[in-house]
This record gives sequence, C-alpha cells and structure tokens, in this order.
Amino acid sequence: MRRMLANGHRVLAAAPDFDQEIEAVLRAEGIEPITVPMNRTGLNPLQDLATLNALRCVIRQTRPDIILPYTMKPIIYGSLAAGLSGNTPCYPLFTGLGYAFSDPDPRGKRRLVRRIAIELHRRALQKVKLGFCYNTADLQDLRRFDMIPDETKMVMVPGSGIDTARFLPQPFPDGPPVFLFVARMLKSKGLEDLLEAAAILRAEGHEFRLELLGPTDSNPDAVDAETLKLWHDVGEVSYHGSTRDVRPYLAACHVFVLPTRLREGIPRTILEAMSSGRAVITTDAPGCGETVGDGESGIVVPVQEPEKLAEAMRRFIVEPELAQTLGQKARKRVCERNDVHIVNRLLLTEMGLEPKSGQSVLDRHVDGTVTSLAAPKPELAWSQLASPGEG
Repeated sequence: MRRMLANGHRVLAAAPDFDQEIEAVLRAEGIEPITVPMNRTGLNPLQDLATLNALRCVIRQTRPDIILPYTMKPIIYGSLAAGLSGNTPCYPLFTGLGYAFSDPDPRGKRRLVRRIAIELHRRALQKVKLGFCYNTADLQDLRRFDMIPDETKMVMVPGSGIDTARFLPQPFPDGPPVFLFVARMLKSKGLEDLLEAAAILRAEGHEFRLELLGPTDSNPDAVDAETLKLWHDVGEVSYHGSTRDVRPYLAACHVFVLPTRLREGIPRTILEAMSSGRAVITTDAPGCGETVGDGESGIVVPVQEPEKLAEAMRRFIVEPELAQTLGQKARKRVCERNDVHIVNRLLLTEMGLEPKSGQSVLDRHVDGTVTSLAAPKPELAWSQLASPGEG
C-alpha cells in the first residue's frame, strides 16, 4: 500500500476490524481504513450475506478503480461485490486455499466445506481477468476444480514479500541450541509433532530449548491455554504468548521450526526467519518446502512424521555450525527471491499501477539505495486486508 501511495494512487483498506494502533498507522500513512463485518471462520450464510452487502455498499460509495482482495472470504465476497457493482476490476491474491483443500480425499464436514468453497469461487470469479497465486498446488486446484475461468491470467508471486532491510541477520546467541516456533497455537501447525520430536531428543539426552511464540485461537483445532501453560510449567517449552515484533525472538534463536500439516501460501514467518539469517526446519507441505529448499536454507521433512522432525533437529544439535552455514544461505535466498520490493513491483506492474519499463518509486537495491521515479496519474486502488489471524 505504501508503494501504491508512492506511485500517486489513493488507497483504501477494508478489513473486519482495526485495533487503535493499526488504524493510527494507516491514517498516518494516508490510507483510509474501512471496517466491514466478517466472520473469518464461520459458515453462517446470513453473516456472509451481510459481508457481501457491506462490501457492495463500500464499493458503490468509494467507486474504486481496482480491488485487490486476499484470503478466501474476501476473495469470494469481494469479487462477487465487484461484479455486482459495475464490474470493477478485481485481482484476487490467493495466499493459500487452506483447510478445505489440505486433504486430497476430504470427508464429512471438510468435504462439505470444500464443495461449498468450489461453488462460491466459480460464481465469484466468473469475470476475473487476472489473479495472483503463491504456490503451484493452489494454482493446480484452482484450475482442476474450474474455480477460475480458463482464460483468466494467473501470475505466480513469491509470497507477500519480506522487508529484508527490517529483518537483518543477527548474531547467534550463546548456549544450547534454541528452536523457535512462531504461529497460531494450532495442532495443524504441527505443535504436537514438535512436542513429540522434542521428547525423542530429550530421551536421548540432548540439551536444547524449545520456544513457542504466537496467539491462542478460537479454532477447534487450537491448543488451549491450559495445555500451553502445562507444557510451559513442566519445562517442555517456553511459551511467550503473542507479540507485535518477532525480531528479538528470532535473534535469540538458532533455528526456526514450522512442522505444519497444512498447505500454506508462503508462510511469512519462514521468510522473516530466513531474512534474519536463521536456518529453517519445515515440512513438505505446499508453500513451505519449496520456499526453504531442502539442504539449501534448512531441512525439509515429511508432514506429520515426528521421528524425521527429531532427526532434522538432531543435526543442528550435533553440528552447531550448520545453523550458521544454512542461515547465511537462507538470507541470500530470500533477498534474491522474496524481497518485498521484488514482490510489490510484480503486483503493481501486472495491475497496471506502475510502468513495466525502468524502475519505480521505492525500488530498493541490494546495497540499500532507493531509486525514485515520477509518479503516474492517480487512481483509486482499494485493498481488502486479510482477516485477522490469516496468512
């Protein structure tokens, strides 16, 4: 959104809620926050119709030139609202299809949710001419289930991008290896697998620390606060709750670990760790393994195999120098592939908000310099922010 502003565009940001700090930051940047009611995980059709109606009203009142929705519900109801409000150009950003598509052969409620999601996408995306996608697994499903028209152009994007100037390499702490997990406290993020792997290593007599960082969640899949406290009290983990600034925790660890069972878009936490010069252990779930590269920036293990996870963690315990070697490679990889300016330039040029030739405002080079360019004619770019806890 800053880059849109720097190119001379007006930006509105719609989301279900804004806390005071975030709203103040947006307004200080010149971005207008707009609150739209939405239940992120609920399946109540009346609530979803209220979301659709609210989005239609916002679009009619603000008359945006472009809409950029991301995450599932904003994509579905934002695209529907755009089509019902004068066919405003809408460019959905698929950050990950998530829960409904994580199982190749879903049953019960998950199967029903996927069926509903497929039909809603088909109806919502009929008029979409351009979309963006984080990983090939999601793109394959979008095409396989005819969720987007055959003629819709889909552009692969290397995640939401990471500010490599903000997440800088940090010196490694002294002492035993520290493994850091950052995510919502969900079983599907691999928390139980991580605890089992840690138990295997402790039984072998290895010395290390396991740190957990992230909020609890209302999701039925969540690990409840009482269980987290128990794990913390008995010394299995150190649980730090949630934070607005992950950098001190990354600086205090040796290796970042995310043994997720879910198909992710491209986890921002992995990018932050790599940019900070930290090696990563993750699974081969879509969006994760290919971001890290097995043996390149870390170690990739099979989904839901605690023994393999313990094996990967063991390598960093018995080979302390490995964390630094792979951490340096991780930093180089993320700077070359996932820097936020690379991603933003790709998005804005494809949407026609920035010229494709030459460099633009806020293009930052590897040496940290910034190139300026005169801004084009202002347009109103309307961005739907992800719902809380997504991405």
